Amino acid sequence: MTEIQNSKQYDLEDRTFKFAKRVREFVKSLPKTIGNIEDGKQLIRSSGSIGANYIEANESLSKKDFGMRIKICRKEAKESRYWLLLISQTSEKERQELIQESTELMMIFSSIMRKSL
Repeated sequence: MTEIQNSKQYDLEDRTFKFAKRVREFVKSLPKTIGNIEDGKQLIRSSGSIGANYIEANESLSKKDFGMRIKICRKEAKESRYWLLLISQTSEKERQELIQESTELMMIFSSIMRKSL
């Protein structure tokens, strides 16, 4: 990998990590309803899975494995957006920012998929 690609790789690792951390803080601030508790658990799982699978993609042994991991990243970003849309919350601004970030991550992984396959 070139140094520029490597730098971008770690920027996306950092971005997905920060997204997962922000989601956890957001879930902590939600009203404790049954729906929010269950949806929050799913949101935490999917948001953390984005970065974990991206790290796995960067360590992949083949182009096919890389492509599969990137598809999972995109799927998890899309799922995170879904859970964010379902959650009843008090901070609409934070929710909208997280929805925007999950949408951007989804588009980034879609672009990576198109360019790598």
